[in-house]
Amino acid sequence: MSDSLSATELAVSGMKSQSVRLRHISENIANADTPGYRRKVVAFQEQVDFGRPTGAVAAGPTRFDRRDLPRVFDPAHPMADDEGYYAGSNVDLVIEIADAKEASRSYEANLRVFEQSRQMGSSLLDLIRR
Repeated sequence: MSDSLSATELAVSGMKSQSVRLRHISENIANADTPGYRRKVVAFQEQVDFGRPTGAVAAGPTRFDRRDLPRVFDPAHPMADDEGYYAGSNVDLVIEIADAKEASRSYEANLRVFEQSRQMGSSLLDLIRR
């Protein structure tokens, strides 16, 4: 195999990474109102083969946003302390929606690269068979 990956392999690595990111974003949005929930974030890591970068990416380990959890005043809440406060979630829906749009667009761009690369390969095979 060559030192560099094919366009389809690179596109697939991007799609896999963005799908992991989208899954975390959807979990964050679903838990935006869950008391004590910390936002999940994922960073991408460049893949290395035999000490050389391949150009492919992979989702790294999931981390939790370490920002302070907001204190929410609601004395009637079952998790409220003696002062009437409980720890809310540090998920910001505006940020999550913006991240989701970015991840979705990146996924779609990688999908287009994958489809075009596959079509080019198919066209080359058709030429060879003639």
